[in-house]
Amino acid sequence: MKYIIIPILIFLSCSTTENETHIIKSSDEIIIDGKATETTWSKAHWRPLDQRWLGEKFTSEDFSGRYKLAWNQNYLYILAEIIDDKLIDIHNDGLEKYWDDDCLEIFVDEDNSKGWHLYSHNAFAYHISLSGQVVDIGPDSLPHYYNDHVINKKITSGTTSTWECAVRLFNDSYEDGKNAKPTSLTAGKKIGFALAYCDNDNSPERENFIGSVYVDGEDKNQGYITADIFREMILR
Repeated sequence: MKYIIIPILIFLSCSTTENETHIIKSSDEIIIDGKATETTWSKAHWRPLDQRWLGEKFTSEDFSGRYKLAWNQNYLYILAEIIDDKLIDIHNDGLEKYWDDDCLEIFVDEDNSKGWHLYSHNAFAYHISLSGQVVDIGPDSLPHYYNDHVINKKITSGTTSTWECAVRLFNDSYEDGKNAKPTSLTAGKKIGFALAYCDNDNSPERENFIGSVYVDGEDKNQGYITADIFREMILR
């Protein structure tokens, strides 16, 4: 008896669509003014900011967020719309417990190399305060301002804040205190990226930490430690 073996091709669908992993190139000059009037932003699609990394369950009245991405040769652009019923900044020293105030957090891995980055510049975790200060931990294990890395502007109307950011990307050879040349961005480049928001409603510590990517396991507060949780994004 002869048996005929017919190969079967199985196609597995990815959990993220092409649109979710691709970033469009800006079609016009983006002015960082928090107004998002550029044509580029009308072309970019909204992405959800809805993954609870820390804290109890929250309602849409307490918090909801979404964001858009774009790029050009010099910058990765981020437009974030945050609806938060209370904006809190209770630490006068911008380098002290900055994560416990309301802030937008941008995670970026310039070459998508993944791995540990807590005390290195293999990747960055930029905390953007309500006043626009940009903070991350340096290789000396201390927090530092990186205001020249992220140009940003926030406009708040009622409970809605619009954050517009232009991020310069640096590779892992970056050293604090030395002049460094940002990476020139080109189509096809892969980066690691995540976005998050620290929400405090007038407590000594932040009450929620909401991210853009799903993190497996009990401890989901991993973005400031490792770039392994970042999503791979491709400049289109």
